Amino acid sequence: MPPPPLLPMLPLLLLLCPRLARADPLACEYREHRAALASPAADPAVISPQDPTLLIGSSLVATCTVSPDFPLKAEDLYWTLNGRRLPAASYAALGPSTLSVALARLNGSRQQSGDNLVCHSRDGGILAGSCLYVGLPPEKPVNITCWSKNMKDLTCKWAPGTEGETFLHTNYTLKYKLRWYGRDNTCQEYHTAGPYSCRIPKDLALFTPYEIWVEASNRLGVAVSDVVMLDILNVVTTDPPSDVHVSRVGDLEDQLSVRWSSPPALKDFLFQAKYQIQYRVEDSSEWKVVDDVGNQTSCRLAGLRPGTVYFVQVRCNPFGIYGSKKAGIWSDWSNPTAASTPRSERGAGGCDPKGGEQNTTLRRELKQFFGWVKKHAYGCSNLGIKLYDQWRVWLQKSHKTRNQVLPGDKL
Repeated sequence: MPPPPLLPMLPLLLLLCPRLARADPLACEYREHRAALASPAADPAVISPQDPTLLIGSSLVATCTVSPDFPLKAEDLYWTLNGRRLPAASYAALGPSTLSVALARLNGSRQQSGDNLVCHSRDGGILAGSCLYVGLPPEKPVNITCWSKNMKDLTCKWAPGTEGETFLHTNYTLKYKLRWYGRDNTCQEYHTAGPYSCRIPKDLALFTPYEIWVEASNRLGVAVSDVVMLDILNVVTTDPPSDVHVSRVGDLEDQLSVRWSSPPALKDFLFQAKYQIQYRVEDSSEWKVVDDVGNQTSCRLAGLRPGTVYFVQVRCNPFGIYGSKKAGIWSDWSNPTAASTPRSERGAGGCDPKGGEQNTTLRRELKQFFGWVKKHAYGCSNLGIKLYDQWRVWLQKSHKTRNQVLPGDKL
């Protein structure tokens, strides 16, 4: 007995493969649909070429050939691309049951999983589908940068090339090896610091340079980055400094004292560190950076506004680890710590019409001189700050003495 015609069985096939019946025009899944059918002979039609990969700007002629078991002719068929019906002017009947479509100057695929090219029967039924992969070959990855957090791991980032977008799914593989010996190793923990990154969590060698590179591959080819050479000791970064404290400096209304502790994770290693401080006023987003902190763990900020809340952060750059001559990489900034400067008491008391007239010239000269010191003694310039502090202490003492004497003068 001959097999029954398959056209009446099409509803049953669609029932067995529901995703085929409701195929999303933006999801190319026809390979799975075909696998769900009992056998290739059960396909209502066949599209050729099947799942082609093409360069952007290419042209394609695809054919849909209906199975002899289906009573459909070429004039009973039409094509869609990503759910949009293609114009009949692009069709050509190549036989009683074969219809072709010509696609010219193809654009990049709308999604990396491919575009849907579908052959339909007159009533809209899906007969066959093909995934079109239209894009560009990958370019070699660039700008590889790596850092080691506390010498315990190594994380690398890169950029995908000058253009970046290939319109195709592109795999990136970071590989590394010891420079003078050893085999190629492949990084396993991807996307740890962004979309183009990978982390090597352990088993790192010190005192031996590494060769690191990235391979990009997709359906149209492979591209390999330049090889980067690095020594783990030269790319160390740390946790931010801990225990950051900001406090007032007595009654000095234009200064704050900042103290912090070295990063705890590196206390067991032979290294030095240099620090940076940044600070801003409460109502501003602009940070001022103090670069000349050196390797000390305290600093005096001078030249601040009286009665103002400041936010302060500190970061660390290790250098000289195990004798390395290169500086490491700046850590993240510590969490902001806030403190306020004292309010200025100038003008808070009554007027002083009598006192100080004989010292007007001297006071004016001192004001000019220490105004210059105040202007230039920002950051952690200890000499200028000490001179300025001495002058402020003397001025406060003389001001208190004058206030104590003046009431007696009025009697």
